[in-house]
Amino acid sequence: MLSPMSDIASITSKVKKRAEELTKPGASLLELATELENYIVEQGARPAFPINISIGEIAAHYTPSSDETTKIGEKDLVKVDFGIELDGLISDNAVTFDFSGEHGNLVEAAEAALATALSTIKAGTTIKEVSKAIQDEIKGRGLKPIANLTGHKIEGHILHAGVSLPNVAVNDSYVFKEGDIFAVEPFVTTADAAGQVVDTDRVEIYSFVMKPNLRMRESRILLNYIEENYGTLPFAERWIEKKVPSKLLLLASLKELLRTHAIQAYPVLREANGKPVAQAEKTVVVEKDGVTTLV
Repeated sequence: MLSPMSDIASITSKVKKRAEELTKPGASLLELATELENYIVEQGARPAFPINISIGEIAAHYTPSSDETTKIGEKDLVKVDFGIELDGLISDNAVTFDFSGEHGNLVEAAEAALATALSTIKAGTTIKEVSKAIQDEIKGRGLKPIANLTGHKIEGHILHAGVSLPNVAVNDSYVFKEGDIFAVEPFVTTADAAGQVVDTDRVEIYSFVMKPNLRMRESRILLNYIEENYGTLPFAERWIEKKVPSKLLLLASLKELLRTHAIQAYPVLREANGKPVAQAEKTVVVEKDGVTTLV
């Protein structure tokens, strides 16, 4: 019988392969996201968050809406970020596809920075050491890391467990411990970019925070559904829209839930100067002399 970590690593590998098969010019973003989310469920797990499909200067948090018509373009730089939850264990991963052939340096730098980080992490090393190693790998290639997007510690049922792993050098003395689980995710952009992401007006992803007093009956029903089905893991608006009688009531409920801090929103993030972004990500378990990747 396989261990839970072996199980989730096997599923992660299958989902990554499926993403590589399906992500291509002409593919519908909505169909791609839905197919991958359903595939995760077919493997006996569930999505730890909505499939993110971020193109070009969009760095993160882009998941299609239920009426999305966008398709992948012939020259798009596409980041597919997927998460898997299995019995509380979470794996968070991403891969970038360069269909133009013009951004190979960004993709290679992201993958090299990831490899450097994974070769640096072991029990006893610090966030300071690893973040500098990531930054040095990227800057050594004449490119920029995204300073305000980070990797993160993962715990049971918790995607972001309070410890960040930046892609720029920081004076953080956190010491990696045996058994720690971290998502390591370098984001790379061009030398003339800001090296920062900013919020856009688009929001499709949310997560549960708390249960306040709510005026609207629909808001109370919706929040109960969110808590029971997703816990604190992020969810997409398209996942819940059929739980409310109309689009108007859904928007009103979401507005009340946000206003009362019952849920938090994850705006789509773009590079501040509109420059392209590549991403590479794996989830690892820290060991005495290195890491084990959950893929």
